[in-house]
Amino acid sequence: MMLNSFDEWSPLREVIVGSASNYTSHERELSFDLFFHDNIAGDNASRSEWYYPRLTATGSSSDSSGSGRVPIKQRYVDELNEDVEGLAATLAGLGVTVHRPMAVQPSTSEIRTLGWNASVVPPLNVRDNTLIAGNEIIETPPMIRSRYFETQFLTPVFHRYFEQGARWTVMPRPLMTDASFDLSYARESTVGGPTEPIGDPQPSPYDVGLEMMFDGAQVLRLGRDLVVNISSANHAMACDWLERHLDGRFRIHRVYRLSDSHIDSMVLALRPGTLLVRSEAVAEKLPEALRSWDRIVPPPPEEDAFPRYNDEDLVLTSPFIDLNVLSVDPDTVLVNEVCVGLARTLEKHRFTVVPVRHRHRRLFGGGFHCFTLDTVREGGPEDYLG
Repeated sequence: MMLNSFDEWSPLREVIVGSASNYTSHERELSFDLFFHDNIAGDNASRSEWYYPRLTATGSSSDSSGSGRVPIKQRYVDELNEDVEGLAATLAGLGVTVHRPMAVQPSTSEIRTLGWNASVVPPLNVRDNTLIAGNEIIETPPMIRSRYFETQFLTPVFHRYFEQGARWTVMPRPLMTDASFDLSYARESTVGGPTEPIGDPQPSPYDVGLEMMFDGAQVLRLGRDLVVNISSANHAMACDWLERHLDGRFRIHRVYRLSDSHIDSMVLALRPGTLLVRSEAVAEKLPEALRSWDRIVPPPPEEDAFPRYNDEDLVLTSPFIDLNVLSVDPDTVLVNEVCVGLARTLEKHRFTVVPVRHRHRRLFGGGFHCFTLDTVREGGPEDYLG
């Protein structure tokens, strides 16, 4: 089918589900710790190795030994793979055509660019580095170094849509030296770890100053309107690019510091006129036209809904990650099977809830919305905000 995806709720016809194949570790360095700053600082207080390997003048990581890599227990990876495959099977069972990215080969272990090197992350959270805007694929400038070439694993799928008539655009790629990052969010909120605050960027011969960096998951899609979360100068520069590129086709609405980056565990549109929001305080930060929509605020996350981890297990997301649901149509929502309170709340609002297993979402940084990229929905560029 032709690429067509304008919103978050229209009947879903085709979707990409991410892959966790050969996921082995997280790499602790500046871009990673900035991206996960809120949750690393808040949920891993017992960890002791709070350091930030810096770039060196020779263009390699100052921690070239790889000791900045935090291994992930194989049991967690195996269970993650089971759950991702279960998600793909559930969607296929609902009549949705499921596409998959290429898998990371074990021999593909490292990225090298002009200014740095990093380990490779599998294309699991495929929502992050691509924005589908109607009939256009927009590959967004990555925010984490280890994900720099992640969209290349989606190339076969994107190529098929291009052959069918889709637009295909790649936003400017950042050099991503230390000087590229706006550190103000981390410096102005909580301290970036118990032993060292985020700061002291190291110089590189490839410094160009602040650059655009941005994830598709920072965008709430509402027909011809895009609500964009801005928390740094990097985000703002990318949003400037989007406004110019999409001028005449979409309207951009900026919200500020709704979260450190992504919007889709703070607010999701489940159908026209209905939002799922983390709290009333979040809703009040939205554009005025959205504040009149009905708001569903679920009960707080149940403490026993999450596995218990050891101190050495790096927690990357807040307990609100399960708000990261996926709508199959205006009446049907995929929800983590352990979230009984969320499911009952949605059912009270006349949604059909499809329970799906997802155990280790806090370790791998994503829920069902993050793990998927909807490429074909029935909706069009309707005007929902007037």
